[in-house]
Amino acid sequence: MVAHVLRLRLAMLVGALRGDRRHVVRTAVGVVLLVVATVVAVRSAVGLADAGGLTTAVVSVLAGSAVTLGFAVAPIVTGAVDPLDPRRFAVIGPEPRPLAGALLLAGFLSVPALVVLALSLALGGAWLAHGASPVAVVASVVLGVATCVLLARVCMAVGALLLRPRQSRELAGVYLVGVLVVVVPTAVFLGSLEWDGVVPSQLVSTAEILAWTPVGAAWGIALAPSAGAAWGSAAVALATVGALTALWFLIVRVLLTTTPRPVAVREQGGLGWFALLPGTPGGAVAARSLSYWLRDRRYLVNIVVVPVAAVLTTVPLLLAGVPLEVAALVPVPIMALFFGWLPHNDLAYDSTAVWMHVASGMRGVSDRVGRLVPVLLIGVPILAVALPIAIAAHGRWSLLPALVGVCAALFLAGLGLSSVSSVLAPYAVSRPGDSPFQQPQRTGSGGVVAPGGVMVGAVLAAAPAMWFAWQALTTGADDSAAALWSGIGAGVVVLVLGVVIGAALFERRGTALMEFAEAA
Repeated sequence: MVAHVLRLRLAMLVGALRGDRRHVVRTAVGVVLLVVATVVAVRSAVGLADAGGLTTAVVSVLAGSAVTLGFAVAPIVTGAVDPLDPRRFAVIGPEPRPLAGALLLAGFLSVPALVVLALSLALGGAWLAHGASPVAVVASVVLGVATCVLLARVCMAVGALLLRPRQSRELAGVYLVGVLVVVVPTAVFLGSLEWDGVVPSQLVSTAEILAWTPVGAAWGIALAPSAGAAWGSAAVALATVGALTALWFLIVRVLLTTTPRPVAVREQGGLGWFALLPGTPGGAVAARSLSYWLRDRRYLVNIVVVPVAAVLTTVPLLLAGVPLEVAALVPVPIMALFFGWLPHNDLAYDSTAVWMHVASGMRGVSDRVGRLVPVLLIGVPILAVALPIAIAAHGRWSLLPALVGVCAALFLAGLGLSSVSSVLAPYAVSRPGDSPFQQPQRTGSGGVVAPGGVMVGAVLAAAPAMWFAWQALTTGADDSAAALWSGIGAGVVVLVLGVVIGAALFERRGTALMEFAEAA
């Protein structure tokens, strides 16, 4: 079976260059670009032989960790179809264990695996030039390549088993946002470091931590700072390979012995978020809310205005003489406050559609939690990108935990209070299709008290975190950790209490909400 699977794998590699003219041209261009990128990466790795030992060790661990993580994430993000899916062999009734071993060996005969092998061999030459043990170099190369291949096989199988029926443009968008949330802060952090011919201490600490994790352990063996660190990285790498191997054999057995659930036609009918999110009351509310937030211009205007208005607040501060490094910290907490404040009148934007929730007897928790999903999916990525940019402009990365704590308190507390406000004191807004800048006349004071109360309450909840952050900023005291945990704690407590209270009010005030929707 092993020989048959390997021959099949080679035939697939050759067959990728066959087909119609467009397919052949795309494949050829992709191969050329991949070869060029590989040559550049290999030359860079070979050039590390002339760099310092510490530089080579740090770059090896960081680059190896990024490549390994890419092998885990890429199959799920791209939705790649595995040509050697174990389920394709189920018709011939193979034994799970021999098939798993054959497919695992075939995984090494892939273009990405060969690229990683070439890169790791180039790194191995650099490691030898810095006096690394040949045994450690061989162990690092073998374990590094094996970890990448195993991660790709396992993640591709898991993606085919769980995610394939629900692949959609919406899911691809979520993946893209997730990648941006990781890539942008990392790029900002690396771009803000001052090298001056010496490896920054932050990168050294990061490499030391990654060398003890499954994604970076294999790449930290050869040039470990001590024998104990080398043995520790080797133990983690061996345990990772062993665990992934056992998991792969288990997945193959499950795939061969489990009948896949047929995919319903409705999941392929372009239902968007309704096909992606769970088929529960809360999932249905979240899907409908996401559709509104990403299509209704009344919501879109709010999403655009919040970051712009937050950045514009720095202008009067700069004109008043506030230093740029201090003014750069202001927009992000303001964005966090307004993102938490946005759903304070969410029920009013539903117009008469709110009757579906009330008439169906939906639990208040499902409605409250479902309506917070769009704000979380939009606000968290924006804040995650804005936070490191603000800290980089300020120049002191030690303040990052403090700023995270303040933003978490403002954002989460705002969401919790908004969950109460939208049920307790909704007020009339522009109807669907109307201009977002056209506001109806209001007879009561709910349109002023409710939004103001949410903002004031969020600021009060974040007051301890803001106090610790101010101390860390002005006096240099080590209060960043206190600001972080006090902010997260206060935000979570207010969020949970707000959802619980809002859920109870939603179930109790169902009739009043329907009357409001009809009269608004």
